[in-house]
Amino acid sequence: MKPKLCSQCTPLLILGLPLYLITFSYTNKHLIFPSPDTLFFPLLKTAPFSHDNDNLFWHVTKPIEQYSPPPTTNLSHIVFGIVGSEKAWRFRKTYIESWWRPNHTNGYLFLDKPPGPPLLPWPETSPPFRVSDDLTELLNNKSDVRAQRMVHGIMEVLREVKDHRNLRWVVMGDDDSIFFVDNIVDVLAKYDHTKYYYLGGHSEFILSNYYFSFNQAFGGGGIMLSYPLAKALAGDIESCLKRYVFLNSADNTTKACIADIGVNLTPHQGNHQVDFRGDVSGFLSTHPLTPLLSLHHFDMVDPIFPAKDRFQSTRHLMTAAKADQSRMLQQTICYDRRSTWSLSISWGYSAHIYERIMPRSYLIIPIETFTPWLKALKPPNYMFNTRSRSAADPCESPHVFFFDSVQETAAIGSGGGIVTSYSRAWPRALPACLSSGNHSADFIQRILVFSPPAKRTSTDRCECCDIIKADGGEAEVIVRECRSNEIIA
Repeated sequence: MKPKLCSQCTPLLILGLPLYLITFSYTNKHLIFPSPDTLFFPLLKTAPFSHDNDNLFWHVTKPIEQYSPPPTTNLSHIVFGIVGSEKAWRFRKTYIESWWRPNHTNGYLFLDKPPGPPLLPWPETSPPFRVSDDLTELLNNKSDVRAQRMVHGIMEVLREVKDHRNLRWVVMGDDDSIFFVDNIVDVLAKYDHTKYYYLGGHSEFILSNYYFSFNQAFGGGGIMLSYPLAKALAGDIESCLKRYVFLNSADNTTKACIADIGVNLTPHQGNHQVDFRGDVSGFLSTHPLTPLLSLHHFDMVDPIFPAKDRFQSTRHLMTAAKADQSRMLQQTICYDRRSTWSLSISWGYSAHIYERIMPRSYLIIPIETFTPWLKALKPPNYMFNTRSRSAADPCESPHVFFFDSVQETAAIGSGGGIVTSYSRAWPRALPACLSSGNHSADFIQRILVFSPPAKRTSTDRCECCDIIKADGGEAEVIVRECRSNEIIA
């Protein structure tokens, strides 16, 4: 058995240590001896830092301050860059002024030349203007200067922003882009702005994506860049314009420059290039289940409301948007089982009554009221399915109503709500649908839709509704959350 060496050492050490420290403290009076609780439990007590060396004996680090997450993305974190033409601005400014919020929206309008006397003095209702840089020498007449202004404009926007500390996103658009800024804020807030993101939408016309790229955002519908990506792109913008001088499409050049940074497009179905001709009501009446972020090309399509021109239509649409952007164009479907009617509502735009029960899977397919952006030889023309107008079939052709007015009301429970009204656009001039019981909806002239005051925050599922009245020339509908096992059919 090995002998136990100094079996009494541990008790002696424990007893001797306090005596030693007391003696040491007494003989070194300039040092401060810590209290027992500080000595043996130092993490339970903190001492303030002292710059007095005479008192510096025992220093415990301050506890770590509680982490405060950065504020949620809001409108002040976004800057808009709008690229426009001095010649066309007097015709197109209504589009921009319909969504621009003076003293709240940050951004600039970049014109191809200084505004002439008819545009001056510059109104406060428009974004502040700047004149785009002259790219003639940079491109050396090898590329379309007009087309590449938007690409170079990304750098110019950042150059105009004096303080980048509050900047999270850069949104680029055309002078006929209509943005829904509340929805843009809500969508961008879901992304980490410190990462590299390139967001936007495809063209609805399949050949536009084929001719340019299926991996690019079309600028009229808005190109949304996180600040780190915009900054990296701005640093390489002139080299990239020279590298892709053979490209004559700003959107395609932007995509190529961003790809060389190592970033791909994150597509969003709420950005709309609106590459159509004619009547786009069929498209707007069946919006995807995602927030509406933008509309474009209103000069190229028919006015979206009857008896209104394009500018009046834009302002009219925005009256609904001011009440609740989260529901704009969101499709809600419900049924009157006694009359065998299906009612489809595109919130803030239109309502359709069909004289037979149709499942949601069918009603979410747009009616092809529009024509392709370019004449195509044969289908497919679009990036989505369509259904024909069936103008002569009373069981397929809807009664059409368009948004008329919006107001707040206290009628929906104790919390109030929003009521939108939709007026009949024109007589359908068809007999009733016999196969579903001959219940005509011709007598309905107006539809009132009551929706909750709280905005929609989730898009995993649509809202549902109930028809609570259908007589006296009027139908009333209440929008609500769908029940857990509810089937819309």
